[in-house]
Amino acid sequence: MAEAAVEIEYLRKRYKGGFEALKGVSLTVPKGSVFGLLGPNGAGKSTMVKSLLTIIRPTECRGSLLGKKIGDRKTLGRVGYLPEHAKFPEYLTGRQVVLYSAGLAGVPGKAARERTSQLLDLVGLKAWQDKPVGTYSKGMKQRAGLAQALVNEPEIVFLDEPTDGVDPEGRIEIRKIIERMRAEGRTVFVNSHLLAEVEQVADFVVILVGGKIIRSGSMKELTQAEKTFEIRSLGPIPLDLRESLEKSGIKVAGDQVLVPAANAGDVQPVIDALRTAGVVIREMKEARLSLEELYLSSMDSARGEMNGGAA
Repeated sequence: MAEAAVEIEYLRKRYKGGFEALKGVSLTVPKGSVFGLLGPNGAGKSTMVKSLLTIIRPTECRGSLLGKKIGDRKTLGRVGYLPEHAKFPEYLTGRQVVLYSAGLAGVPGKAARERTSQLLDLVGLKAWQDKPVGTYSKGMKQRAGLAQALVNEPEIVFLDEPTDGVDPEGRIEIRKIIERMRAEGRTVFVNSHLLAEVEQVADFVVILVGGKIIRSGSMKELTQAEKTFEIRSLGPIPLDLRESLEKSGIKVAGDQVLVPAANAGDVQPVIDALRTAGVVIREMKEARLSLEELYLSSMDSARGEMNGGAA
């Protein structure tokens, strides 16, 4: 795996009252990748991001961010951050919001002004840059938040629900910006509940539930592990053959046969069995789980383990 932008050896956060938001999490985010953090509300996603950025103090944390110990103040100057539900003083203009963030990040005046103009143009707010944020829609405020997250030219950017409230056209533009950052060698850490959006840009994903990681890996690895070949027949599968296939772990429904297999060669015995039985095959195609299907499958497995443990 490539050099890590984030390396969490162990991260735990326990709040007063005993609630444990993170239960000993460990993960690696390769440099130059888009990393998707998924999970239901209350899973600990925002807690993880805020712990990495020292916005909250973790109970226990071992690891590194951009090669330095997590919490190193100088390293945080190389980080960009768009928080969930970002709010800015409504009397400030979009330009002033980004310039203010540039000042906090220590960006020199001339460079700050140049980057502010470029970024507001990039996120589609050039025509609104001198209007108060109070006149912005929710999606426009999100665009301004993205601009301020990039003003210090960060090496790694944490985006917490970046497309929240953004219209479909705006989501496409934000996705292009994320892809552009990856092409520039930046690392992008995306926390989002919009699985279709994450699926289109992420190189790696982690699914977090109840403060624990239940699935992790590259998109290719995770979908490859769940790869299925779909065979369609001309008419339903004969009952005796259906029973035989189902005993082998193959799903059959009417004229559809779903064969879990790593490659097309592994499907040939099923095709041979169908042909021997006189079944006419009209279609075969490779089908991988979508990120949404992978997520739902992982959630079902997690619930089953919790229910089993409770029993």
